[in-house]
Amino acid sequence: MSDAHTTSRERLPAWLRRPIATPGRATAVEGLLGELRLNTVCQSAKCPNRGECYSSGTATFLIMGDVCTRGCRFCAVETREPAPLDADEPARVAEAARRMGLTHVVVTTVTRDDLEDGGAAHFVAVIEALRESVPAAAIEVLTSDFGGRMASVDAVVDARPDVFNHNLETVPRLYEQVRPEAEYRRSLAVLARVRERTAETGAAHLPTKSGLMLGLGETPAEIVEVMRDLREAGCELLTLGQYLRPSAAHLPVVDFVEPAVFERLAREARELGFTAVASAPFVRSSYHAKELAADASC
Repeated sequence: MSDAHTTSRERLPAWLRRPIATPGRATAVEGLLGELRLNTVCQSAKCPNRGECYSSGTATFLIMGDVCTRGCRFCAVETREPAPLDADEPARVAEAARRMGLTHVVVTTVTRDDLEDGGAAHFVAVIEALRESVPAAAIEVLTSDFGGRMASVDAVVDARPDVFNHNLETVPRLYEQVRPEAEYRRSLAVLARVRERTAETGAAHLPTKSGLMLGLGETPAEIVEVMRDLREAGCELLTLGQYLRPSAAHLPVVDFVEPAVFERLAREARELGFTAVASAPFVRSSYHAKELAADASC
């Protein structure tokens, strides 16, 4: 997307510089997560919004451990053989949500290709524990592709979260470079299956959500084509954010996308029929997730 980007690869542009967050409530959130031995994607993925979210009393829970069976070249989560699932984790996630007073709970996961169901049953257990502990809270899940196991997608859909999120992350041309163990069409199929399953069971509508990172070398036309594919799959909520390199071992940033480009893409997404769009440099999948879901329901 070099037509509207800066050319510097050494210094962050002005729109990507943020003040250091003050401790405040963040210390209490970190203490609670430590006490309950819970992981968050905020910390494991080195999210630039961690200070802001912790300070506002929110966090995105990362279940099934803090290591991944895949080695996506954009992600800071460590790749190695994972530990067995922790059967008590769902209860601890629910306890944290209750004590934090969350009204919109976002739960994501590492990819667990070592598990027969990809971890779907564990997701279901977390949803059930949250329903019991914080019955009034909305539950948003951000799942893996479950290795293409549609029975696993069905299990999570049948547990009735309030939002089902699965990220495409990038455009098809860059999958081999960015997500070598994933497949673009398989990820689209996961999102499409949510709509199919709710139709089969006669369940209430379940909104689907997806997100892309910008700045990896994609073109504007490719992004728009992905947005069209997402709409064809029934996806309604969209996030677009700037890719930031977690370390020298990860893919370099090709372009720093200007805020005006994010705004233009947001307009195009709404024209394509997305009911809610978050598109800005610091946007991440779960950043202000409650507000995005509210926008979709307006």
